[in-house]
Amino acid sequence: MAFSPGLLVVAGSFAAFRLLNRGLERLVPPPPSARHKRWKWRNIWTSLAHSVLSGGGALAGFYLHPELSNDLVSTHPPGAHSLVAVSVGYFLEDFVDMLCNQKLHQSWELLFHHSVVIICFGIAVLLHQYVGFALVALLVEINSIFLHLRQILLMANLVHTTCYRLNSLINLGTYVVFRMATLAWMTRWLFLNRHNVPPAAHAVGTAGMAIMTPMNVILLYQHEWLAGGCCVMVTSHRCGIFRHLLGFRHLLGMPSCAAEPGVTLSPSSKGSY
Repeated sequence: MAFSPGLLVVAGSFAAFRLLNRGLERLVPPPPSARHKRWKWRNIWTSLAHSVLSGGGALAGFYLHPELSNDLVSTHPPGAHSLVAVSVGYFLEDFVDMLCNQKLHQSWELLFHHSVVIICFGIAVLLHQYVGFALVALLVEINSIFLHLRQILLMANLVHTTCYRLNSLINLGTYVVFRMATLAWMTRWLFLNRHNVPPAAHAVGTAGMAIMTPMNVILLYQHEWLAGGCCVMVTSHRCGIFRHLLGFRHLLGMPSCAAEPGVTLSPSSKGSY
């Protein structure tokens, strides 16, 4: 196989996001509440930059190249192909960043997620095929913009603000439209086009969707309904039972139960994409 120029874009993207990650602490200094996890503060801002670039780029790609909608397999405009390559570079950088700064048991789900994305997008970059399909997948990053903003607001201790409540509502709305609906459409496309896609590529795509869809359902459960910053376990002394409360009212900025007796708060983990 001849050398693919897309690999240069991947390498350049990896280096650029690595440099951005290193310089973000000067560009966006962490607030006092986030100074104990400076690497995470940098990581989330780097992820936000990629989500804005790739999510916005995916929308622009389909607008500027409507032929992509009709042919997700063989159509590969240079800009769309480069955007997919840039995303591969980002996911490689984020993989390395988490591997260096988090224990494996804390980040294995995201490392696994990134591995699947790198393989699937890497095929599109190397073969110049399925670029349109990869661009559809990048629409998911529109939701990731608000997921990352939510994490930034949490780390900055801005939970009880209108901005946080508004972002949370947009986060849930874009989750349904740009994440779950997109994944459902991609699964349907793979099924309808199973006879037009080579068996090996179809197997990779099907395996990827089989992994991504459950992971994104878990993402909603863990980081939206349970979270909103914390999981709340309330002990009821009067009836002698434990009640696990979903953090939905905290998600919407409603008063938490932290002031009630018998309440224990535990911080939520890093969100996925």
